[in-house]
Amino acid sequence: MFEKCFLFPEIHSKKDMNSLKSLRYSSIREALTHQNPTKSSFLCPLYFYNQRRWLKPVDSAQTRLENRTRDHQLDKIIPQIRKLNIILEISKLMSSKKRGPFVSLQLMSRWKNLVGLNVNVGAFIGKYPHAFEIFTHPFSKNLCCKITEKFKVLIDEEENVVRECEVDAVKRVKKLLLLSKHGVLRVHALRLIRKELGLPEDFRDSILAKYSSEFRLVDLETLELVDRDDESLCVAKVEEWREVEYREKWLSEFETNYAFPIHLPTGFKIEKGFREELKNWQRVPYVKPYDRKEISRGLERFEKRVVAVIHELLSLTVEKMVEVERLAHFRKDLGIEVNVREVILKHPGIFYVSTKGSSQTLFLREAYSKGCLIEPNPIYNVRRKMLDLVLLKTRYSRMLLQREDETHREEKSRDVLISSNEDWEGERDGDWVLPILGK
Repeated sequence: MFEKCFLFPEIHSKKDMNSLKSLRYSSIREALTHQNPTKSSFLCPLYFYNQRRWLKPVDSAQTRLENRTRDHQLDKIIPQIRKLNIILEISKLMSSKKRGPFVSLQLMSRWKNLVGLNVNVGAFIGKYPHAFEIFTHPFSKNLCCKITEKFKVLIDEEENVVRECEVDAVKRVKKLLLLSKHGVLRVHALRLIRKELGLPEDFRDSILAKYSSEFRLVDLETLELVDRDDESLCVAKVEEWREVEYREKWLSEFETNYAFPIHLPTGFKIEKGFREELKNWQRVPYVKPYDRKEISRGLERFEKRVVAVIHELLSLTVEKMVEVERLAHFRKDLGIEVNVREVILKHPGIFYVSTKGSSQTLFLREAYSKGCLIEPNPIYNVRRKMLDLVLLKTRYSRMLLQREDETHREEKSRDVLISSNEDWEGERDGDWVLPILGK
């Protein structure tokens, strides 16, 4: 009886029933929302405090990506390169047309999805007068577009430089095959980073088939290295940096033998214990990328080897950057079957991931200073010229139009002079008179 009275006190009226219900609902609401903990409850003597649970902060690849220190100089490069790639894609489509070196804007409006534009093609072309020239067709009176002479010269120059650097491209592909576990790579993966490696568009015929003593196609989509005993190529780029550090800074082999160059971004927050952890990580030994020893089972050593392989892959590229999605196609062949993005984000002093645009781009941080490559190469220099021309946008476009008008006038006057010379026949030396028509 006592227990019954204690748990359920006697209700004398309907008003008491309503107050009991409201108190019960408010207690349940407080328990669910963790608000206003009460020492005791009218409903039950065993209910003293509402339990609160605090979740630990999640440390994952996504949270590291969101909370990373941004490098605005490298972030600026991505949208600029995307615009240049769209312009090059449009020029490629224009050159594939057989009617001539120009295309009507009406036809170009259908290319919006082909080149990956989210605006009208005509509006995009109008922003870059140094790359595209818009004119009215003399017969059909339609608005047409063609590549400017200056930009066309740079496109041809890039093709010539890529052909001239053929030996370097062969060396890059050989080193990439030496990085792989069994000396084998998929041709599709190479095709995805063709531009990054400085390979020509027809690299399958112009390089792989031409250098048959170096490469062998096992099947249509599998490339194999013929000779894997070339020790002169089995030296990673980071080894050159270690040698300089050891020779010039008088550091011990213990400090430099397995170390990497660290360039932390501006504004990076150094937490307590970070320097000590980094120092210990730099000393951790690992199986180097070109070594064929058995890979150690330790997680830290295995991840450090993955860092070394990605570092070497980026060093082999022309512009020291590659899209993360394309890098994923080499995971199996290069033996980096881990969460690549998670490993990359653990080392902000070595790599930088930019999320500008529709994809994530991986940069080798040590190769860049103020948004430019520290050690440029001929292919990078030509692409930089094209990028500088694109970045001008409508600046100096008035001077460009004046020059075009002058050249058009000169061509017109030259045509008139040639046509007048063709109409006149006979000798022109000395005096001349108009012939008198006979009556």
